Amino acid sequence: MRIGITGASGLVGTALVKALRSQGHEILAFVRPGSAPPEGCESIPWDPSAGKLDPENLSGLDGVVNLAGHNVAAGRWNAHVRSLIWNSRIESTRLLVQAMRSCAAPPRVLVSASAIGYYGDTGDLPVTEESPAADTFLARLCVAWEQEALAARDAGARVVIPRIGFVLSAAGGGLARMLPVFRLGLGGPVGFRTFWMSWISRDDLVALLCWMLTNPDAEGAYNAVAPEPVTNQDFARALGRVLRRPALFPVPEVALKAVFGDMAREVLLSSARVLPARLESVSFPYRYPRIEPALARAVEDR
Repeated sequence: MRIGITGASGLVGTALVKALRSQGHEILAFVRPGSAPPEGCESIPWDPSAGKLDPENLSGLDGVVNLAGHNVAAGRWNAHVRSLIWNSRIESTRLLVQAMRSCAAPPRVLVSASAIGYYGDTGDLPVTEESPAADTFLARLCVAWEQEALAARDAGARVVIPRIGFVLSAAGGGLARMLPVFRLGLGGPVGFRTFWMSWISRDDLVALLCWMLTNPDAEGAYNAVAPEPVTNQDFARALGRVLRRPALFPVPEVALKAVFGDMAREVLLSSARVLPARLESVSFPYRYPRIEPALARAVEDR
């Protein structure tokens, strides 16, 4: 297959490029001005902020994976950061779909990322793909983001939307930020109350994205999480055991809210007991369905 990937240089994109190339697929990375594609990839120039993408550069692609988006957990949100988070997803997805609808031979499948922020803070309540969206900034973003992607059906594309949970990898993301503190023996649960974390190993997420690209029956939204969500306390204990360090020092919620504001409430302290009901119904072959083996693999992931 000839596959285009947005966000090919990110945490998930780099691993996906490697996996797809090892399977013999040809990868074309969408590249913004002044950037270069990952090694071994051709490039498709685009500039979402300026609305620039030649539709014919998509003609003949078999599929597209859309992973572009500003990091929601990079720091405290303000009006400018919220705009970056929103526009980096909505504008890029809209531009991509418009190009698909305009090119002579459009891609047959679009796999476009979303997030479990769609469900908001669900407390102890388990949620599946059938559960409604919340009314928070991240939930409204996910709804709008998914709607932009689903418009690719008008181009005859099969559209698949992975709602991605907390990705485990030492190569980047939230776990990479935790590891130095935990390795010093100063780690612990986030907050004092119990809340749920829905996670997935980077290996399993990459395998899932490959499955979505190549499985003609995959369509619509899937919760891209492992089948066993864990509490924040169990996550911290499991990471401590993997690193052979104590995990006794909770991070006070009040401190996180003081430093990160709304981002802490919606990302760091939000309880998400999300279940992958649709993936379990097709017996998706998770390699790391349980948290401790997944963390043991993740801390070595580069």
